[in-house]
Amino acid sequence: MKRLFKVLVVLLVVGAALYFFLNRTDGSEGEAPVLAGAPADAALLVRGEYLTKAADCIACHTVPGKGQPFAGGLPFVLPFGTIYSSNITADAATGIGNWSDDQFVRALHDGVGAGGKRLYPAFPYTSYTALSRKDILAIKAYIFSLPKVNQPNREADLGFPFNQRWAMGFWNAAFFKSTRFEADASKPLAWNQGKYLATALGHCAECHTPRNFAFAMERGNDLAGESVQGWRAYNITSDAKNGIGAWSDAELASYLTTGHAAGRGSASGPMGEAVEHSLQYLKPEDASALVSYLRTVPAKPGKAPIEVDAKAPWAVAASAAAPAANTAEGHEQGLRLFAAACASCHQWNGQGQQTANASLLGTRGVNDPDGSNVTQMILQGVRMHVHDKEVYMPAFGKAYTDTEVAALANYVIAQFGNKQGTVTPEFVAKQRTQ
Repeated sequence: MKRLFKVLVVLLVVGAALYFFLNRTDGSEGEAPVLAGAPADAALLVRGEYLTKAADCIACHTVPGKGQPFAGGLPFVLPFGTIYSSNITADAATGIGNWSDDQFVRALHDGVGAGGKRLYPAFPYTSYTALSRKDILAIKAYIFSLPKVNQPNREADLGFPFNQRWAMGFWNAAFFKSTRFEADASKPLAWNQGKYLATALGHCAECHTPRNFAFAMERGNDLAGESVQGWRAYNITSDAKNGIGAWSDAELASYLTTGHAAGRGSASGPMGEAVEHSLQYLKPEDASALVSYLRTVPAKPGKAPIEVDAKAPWAVAASAAAPAANTAEGHEQGLRLFAAACASCHQWNGQGQQTANASLLGTRGVNDPDGSNVTQMILQGVRMHVHDKEVYMPAFGKAYTDTEVAALANYVIAQFGNKQGTVTPEFVAKQRTQ
């Protein structure tokens, strides 16, 4: 027994040493701290505002429609429980008003909050770690210039062992490395700027990269697509069939900055929020740089690849005012619902009427038999403000039953994607909880 006890002690000591070694920082945060609330010059605030929008901080730290900006409280429903975003206003009691520069930088670089409290990777420090200290402090200066909101943070609703924050140290040791962005000297300046935007500031991978059993990103499948909060974040690798390889530069830039690309689709859900709160504010040269980087992301087919039929015969055969009879068989209920609530905007040929955003033909959503995004669009609708234009689609979640939503989704997939949808009432019920 004594020998076994000694072995266990040795293993514990070695494990602890390895834990602290793997979770050390690189020492780049050693500059003299600036006191919280120190005056910031106008140029720094302008830069900070631009970076804060590019990082899309407000989308996660604000409850849509009713929450105060940056006051937190937005729920993230994960496979192992629910996490709520935190208050990042400068309120000293409930926000981060007492955080020093070093503490703020450490949170973004290493996922460790004030007092050593480890953050969950729902906060994208796994991407923000590549940000420069200068850019992080510009973001802090801007956030601290905004109104303070006294709103207590809500504790995460997680079961054991996921509610043990200290255990995140071991997760970091296995799946995370604290490291800064390094430019590739063999690539043009614009490409490096685009990579910085995509990988660090805009953290595209956090939604578009598949995750493993431990919720860590599968770096070997970077940007190959994933499901997030009931929505499919599509494959945005350079794959011509399953990703964005066949898109033109103009189509990519338009989609990113306006939320719409003719014949490709319109942004909604989390991507719509990214366009509304973040991407529409990119300078043209930065948007162009982002496109140039995305062009070079290694092609991957991704999980459950979607083959787009841009010329679905039933939609092409239909006129704007009348459905194609071919799709009625087996979809009678869906057809009736589409006729009553959808055809006036989307039209029977999927071209859209009042706005180009209503076009359906050629979009990945209607070509996905799984129907995740079509279902969420029906349930939640769309409301976003982009470049002085209001993009709106009513939500039908309260008006339609699960059976009706499933019937409508499957009809839309058949009519405009030439696919057999697999949406069931049970699936719709689950989508409502996302």
